[in-house]
Amino acid sequence: MKNPSALILVDLENEWLVKESDYYAKDLIPTIKKINALIDVCRARGDKIIFIRHVEKDSKDIFADKTVRSKIIPALHRKPSDTVITKYQISPFYKTSLEKELKGITGIVVSGILTNLCVRSLVSDAYDRGFEITIVKDCCVALDKKTHEFTLKDLKATREEVAIVDLKKFLKLFLKHP
Repeated sequence: MKNPSALILVDLENEWLVKESDYYAKDLIPTIKKINALIDVCRARGDKIIFIRHVEKDSKDIFADKTVRSKIIPALHRKPSDTVITKYQISPFYKTSLEKELKGITGIVVSGILTNLCVRSLVSDAYDRGFEITIVKDCCVALDKKTHEFTLKDLKATREEVAIVDLKKFLKLFLKHP
């Protein structure tokens, strides 16, 4: 993707950092650093930055609305001008304003948690809507490496037009086509 127009960051919430949570994603610090580099590059390119947050409507703890757990990870390079969309289902498109926010945009860059669930759902739904998609694989996380790798392999096998690159390659592409 030469000039993607939006970076979509899926479910990068504090829930993944809570050791007592069933959704604890272990050491995310290296991934957060990579995601921040991705955010910075996409922002420098003039891309729209969209954070998606997941909320479980009836939960009192896991991904509960208006709790610290459902807030976007504060270490991320989020700015007040970035778009934040709350979703209540797996797909970031389902009953949200995402499609409206992407009006006029032809390409998206994807990062987030979980690779095999909400990231995959975003990619599948965006693919069906005709978006040019780049997944930055080392800026995505599943609860285990095997699931992460299988999901990316399966996405590539079933949607060969989707670009799956690591951050280093993405940054090289940016330097060639700022």
